[in-house]
Amino acid sequence: MEVENAYKRKKQPEVVRRALLDQAARITLEQGLSKVTFQAVADAVGVTKGGVMHHFATKNALILEVFHDAMAKFEAEVDTAMAKDPVRYGSFTRAYIDATISLGEKGQAEFHSQATLYVLMLGDSELRELWAEWSNQQLKKHEPTDNTETLCMVRLVADGIWLSDFSGIDIVDKQSLRDRLIKMTQRGFDA
Repeated sequence: MEVENAYKRKKQPEVVRRALLDQAARITLEQGLSKVTFQAVADAVGVTKGGVMHHFATKNALILEVFHDAMAKFEAEVDTAMAKDPVRYGSFTRAYIDATISLGEKGQAEFHSQATLYVLMLGDSELRELWAEWSNQQLKKHEPTDNTETLCMVRLVADGIWLSDFSGIDIVDKQSLRDRLIKMTQRGFDA
């Protein structure tokens, strides 16, 4: 009976594709990249393995799309924060800090998107190259406002806080660390 209902229901390829990406990202975070299989993703979404293969020819294609999806969300979060920042100097770094350090005010979707991005990037050399390419483009694009030794150090510390937090290492006062990093992005701090 349920199979019959599946055939009668209206096809929604974009909804299915979105669910496949979301579940592949969830499996990556919860179980690791090696556990992302067509069957595991199909089971999580409630489609057949062939349904997954209809959207993604290979596991690599699925993983690459999950990465690009997470990257687009991360970039949009950074761009939105920069657009709201009235001070140009250090605006990319401040946006990067807030996109990287989870303080609870971020939604679970944003945290998962960024965590997925990092986990995938750490686990795959091709994805690390894509991350480096994006990062280098951003640094070049924001060179007039964010190319100082201090701002570089601040972004690296934000990455370290993220990795510690994701790894389950207790961070005593993450809010205080975040605030201190933000203060370091102010003009004149480099003096």
